[in-house]
Amino acid sequence: MDKPEALRLIAEKAYDVGYSAKLHFSTYDIVEKAPGWIGLVSLVVGVLSLYIDAFTAKHISAVITILGICGLYISYYSDTKSRYFEVGQTLTELFDRLKSIDAECRSAPAITPEHVEALEAVTRSFRSVCLSKHILFSSWLAHKKFFWEQQTDWIAKSRPFSLLRDKIPFSAYLALAMVLLGFAVWAFCNPGLFSITQRMCGK
Repeated sequence: MDKPEALRLIAEKAYDVGYSAKLHFSTYDIVEKAPGWIGLVSLVVGVLSLYIDAFTAKHISAVITILGICGLYISYYSDTKSRYFEVGQTLTELFDRLKSIDAECRSAPAITPEHVEALEAVTRSFRSVCLSKHILFSSWLAHKKFFWEQQTDWIAKSRPFSLLRDKIPFSAYLALAMVLLGFAVWAFCNPGLFSITQRMCGK
């Protein structure tokens, strides 16, 4: 195996391991912190509704109910949240090991069987510890943690990242498409909106 190919494989595996570590940490963070935020928002809205009539509206009550349902969904992960944190730590250690392997390979005159075995050992460990089930929106938080908080310049030397394909999760595109579709349906069901817009533009 030549050096550029080995460095590319190490970078690709580092991307997988590093992102997976942040994904596990993201699931842990959401399960750990979201119930507190939901409780705080519900409490604040409940207090404000005592003297602000707008907070007693049905749509506000519906939002609070939805937040309560989200809290129930999050509670399903409560018993295993410590496991996500432990796996995240293990994967971070593997990520640091890959960074060391990358540095060793770059400084070495050639790739040795020991380098290949070290990469394969990390791969085996990575496959054995990962958890497959993650909470909703954890991938969005993982992208933020990996690309905006993690040092990834050494990975990008052999595996460049693109904004649209790598740094923005695919589910974000789906969410945007659903929002645009919903807006289009709403606009179609409210034809008077176009006449108002035309009058405003005419002015």
